[in-house]
Amino acid sequence: MNLYPQEIEVKLSFDKVKEIISENCLGPLGEEFVDKLNFSTRTDRVNEWLSQTREFMSILTSSAGFPAASYEDVSPFLKQAEVPGSFLDTEQLHEIKAVIQTLGNINLFFKENGDDYPVLFWRLGHIEVDAHLLRALESKIDEKGELRDDASPELMRIRSAISKCQTRARTAVNKILKSAGGHGYTPEGATLTIRDGRLVIPVLAEHKRHVKGFVHDESATGQTVYLEPAEALEINNELRELKYAERREIIRILTELTDLVRLNQEDIARGLRMLGVLDFIQAKARFGIAFDCVCPEVGKKQNIEWKQARHPILEQALKEQGRQIKALDILLTPSDHILLVSGPNAGGKSVCLKTIGLIQYMVQCGVPVSVSEESKFGMFHSIFIDIGDEQSIENDLSTYSSHLTNMKFFLENTNGKTLFLIDEFGTGTEPQFGGAIAEVVLMELCQSRAFGAITTHYGNLKKLADKTKGIVNAAMKYDVKKLEPLYELEIGKPGSSFALEIAGKIGLDKQMLERAKKKAGVSHVQFDRMLSELESEKNQIDKLKKEVEAKDKRLSDAIKDYQDLKKFLDKKKNEVLKEAKQEAARVIEASNKKVESTIKQIQEAKADKKRVQQAREQLTQHKEKLSKESVKPEEKLVKAVDQNIEVGDKVKILSSGAAGEVVSIKGNQVELTLGGLTSRVKLKDIEKISSKQFKKSTEDRVKQMTGIDLNSKMANFNMTLDIRGVRAEEAIGKVENYIDEALLLGYPEVKILHGKGHGVLRDLVRNVLRENPKVLRATDEHIERGGAGITVVSLDE
Repeated sequence: MNLYPQEIEVKLSFDKVKEIISENCLGPLGEEFVDKLNFSTRTDRVNEWLSQTREFMSILTSSAGFPAASYEDVSPFLKQAEVPGSFLDTEQLHEIKAVIQTLGNINLFFKENGDDYPVLFWRLGHIEVDAHLLRALESKIDEKGELRDDASPELMRIRSAISKCQTRARTAVNKILKSAGGHGYTPEGATLTIRDGRLVIPVLAEHKRHVKGFVHDESATGQTVYLEPAEALEINNELRELKYAERREIIRILTELTDLVRLNQEDIARGLRMLGVLDFIQAKARFGIAFDCVCPEVGKKQNIEWKQARHPILEQALKEQGRQIKALDILLTPSDHILLVSGPNAGGKSVCLKTIGLIQYMVQCGVPVSVSEESKFGMFHSIFIDIGDEQSIENDLSTYSSHLTNMKFFLENTNGKTLFLIDEFGTGTEPQFGGAIAEVVLMELCQSRAFGAITTHYGNLKKLADKTKGIVNAAMKYDVKKLEPLYELEIGKPGSSFALEIAGKIGLDKQMLERAKKKAGVSHVQFDRMLSELESEKNQIDKLKKEVEAKDKRLSDAIKDYQDLKKFLDKKKNEVLKEAKQEAARVIEASNKKVESTIKQIQEAKADKKRVQQAREQLTQHKEKLSKESVKPEEKLVKAVDQNIEVGDKVKILSSGAAGEVVSIKGNQVELTLGGLTSRVKLKDIEKISSKQFKKSTEDRVKQMTGIDLNSKMANFNMTLDIRGVRAEEAIGKVENYIDEALLLGYPEVKILHGKGHGVLRDLVRNVLRENPKVLRATDEHIERGGAGITVVSLDE
């Protein structure tokens, strides 16, 4: 036996995981496979299951656009068709047609995308049904599941005759109804009606002999009879014969189609099984996406190295209460293969145990698991758990006796490939003896090299773990000051039960607590107090460590900013000096020319005092002009650095062209609002623009596109813009330019692929689109074609 006890799935809440997966199935075919979902110890099989789910998660979160599928179970119809001479009705054949169409679409999808999804292609990419059957069904049954008029020449002829016959009958009966109404033989507002498939007119009972014909029915009061006029009798008889002929032709066509279904029965049945597998895989993929799960690669050796592990069922329950789950980092290796978890009651010890059991069980069933990507998984050949009260009235077993029965099973069956989980180890009897037995059992389990996790309050077990190789202490962290659990697992040290502290918080009398301390014994109280103090000091050290790390990061950022600013200033300095030298040369040259011109004027004036005085005044004015126009290199440098940018100014990011408004300025860092979000950029990377430029940035970009080759642009235009992994500032520019281009080319709808992640890039895109008056709406893509990972943008044409 590799699983213990028999109800292990219920104890680990795996039954609830199966319920959620089943709810994600699109039909009964997938639900059957969920019921068969089982624990496997074959590494190759588990990895194949996980790879299939991983690939389908990729399909659902990408823009690949998996074809819409029909997952109806038509196997009862196939069974019915086995009888020669039988026929299926149009609705049944319509459902079979939908299934065959689905198989064909899926087959085509994997043929076109087989390289991207090799595992699914190998498993599901070769489902084919005879194309002749699909053509026959499509040619005879329409999209509403009704037999087409042109399903056969004979049916078309019959239905045409029926239509003409109905027109003749209606014309004749209408004529009689009008005549009878004129004589007052019919009730007020009387119209044609049908009884027993024949056209009749309502006639007042007292006048029924005035109209020749046959009575087919009468009203509940008997005041009105429904009469078939004699003139319409022959036409109605002809119509009934045509209806019989139509029915015979329909049966012949349906029988012919059913015979084709019978010939392809095995292929359709095989396709149904594949559809069930596909529905099951997509349901697991939807579960994985909903709970932020991964599909890891499972190794053959036994190992648990999990980061950010979360119990999915508990996480869902907490979300409904508006609370957030605390993820756990769990480590079990061949050198430290048993985890002894201690800590206060209601501190999360049992949840930790169940999280370990559920996630390992899920992964060995091929179900995505709620851990981070860097987690590593191993394969266990057996999982044994002892969780909860196992008291049995039928077997006359107390809780402790049940625990001992479980321990006996564990000791007889555990080995190096076993994962065992024991909750509240040794409880249920006198602590002195319970602790001693638990210590002996723990040593035996350790020597078996089995992997496991145990929760306990016993101090002797904590001491044993501290000095025994293979067993490692762990504690559920606790806020000593607030006396509140933190639900975080810390490996490497034991935890205190905080029994006396919790009792004090509840309000028990202090004198009673002092007496309890004496009863517990000095050594026990001192040990627990030491753990309590250690926990408090550890929490403070962690807090100080985080503060130091934050300061180090700010210091590193400041140093980097300084280095960037210095580099920028050095570059600007060289540019300004070079420009200043060039300007000085121009000034000297201009001055020389002016002096030469003045001397020439003086010489030509032949010492005329008035002319000489005018020339000197012109030279003085030129000198003053040069003095005003000259700018020192340092002033140019300052101007180049700050550009006189102030809070509230409109600026443009040079790299992307995105426009924003300055919120604050700190050193050489500027904080901008871009598309509803805040972003930081360097002063050197922006340029001041006017409010008019800021408001009309979208129109300006559209205008800049005039003059391009629109035919070429339209041919190369991609209906989906991929901005995954792009920085926020660059993404804004890309989205704005893309929308402008789509508007110019006249596209009514485009898509922006930003991925899901934490939703930051999605929110940025939505804010940018919201500010564009040409955007009518921005919605999530259909869940089967990417969901929240893609935004569908509808544009004003």
